[in-house]
Amino acid sequence: MGRSQESFSKREKEKKKAKKKKEKQLKKEQRQEEKSDGKTSLDDMIAYVDEYGNIVDTPPEEQDREEVDAEDIVVGVPSKEEGDEPDENTGKVTFYDSNKGFGFITDSHDGEKLFFHINNVVGEEFMEEGDKVKFDKARGKKGMDAINVERI
Repeated sequence: MGRSQESFSKREKEKKKAKKKKEKQLKKEQRQEEKSDGKTSLDDMIAYVDEYGNIVDTPPEEQDREEVDAEDIVVGVPSKEEGDEPDENTGKVTFYDSNKGFGFITDSHDGEKLFFHINNVVGEEFMEEGDKVKFDKARGKKGMDAINVERI
């Protein structure tokens, strides 16, 4: 007669598999019991958002609420009104190269540096560093440029 094909390690592995299967079945049954005992209602699942944007489980209290007209709500960029911007942009020439005909102006309102070319200077005035000027802004190739530059 021959020996059994089952070795000790095979029997041990089969026992472990059976034990794990039994534990898994017990856990499944426990979950089903808990689910049926504590049925959750729709009220338990609802969440509310308070006036600060926090999620809470209690409904908001009735309060005196301010009525808002739909026409008063502005979506997007608000329209510009008169007096929002200064009438003229003023600044100071911080650099000027007379040989090449260009320079830079520092805006006195926001400190922005703007490029200008001699072709954008109004009149035949000679520009120097430190001159106070007024100008208009325009989008250039590499950023904002000063056009219609005029010495004050």
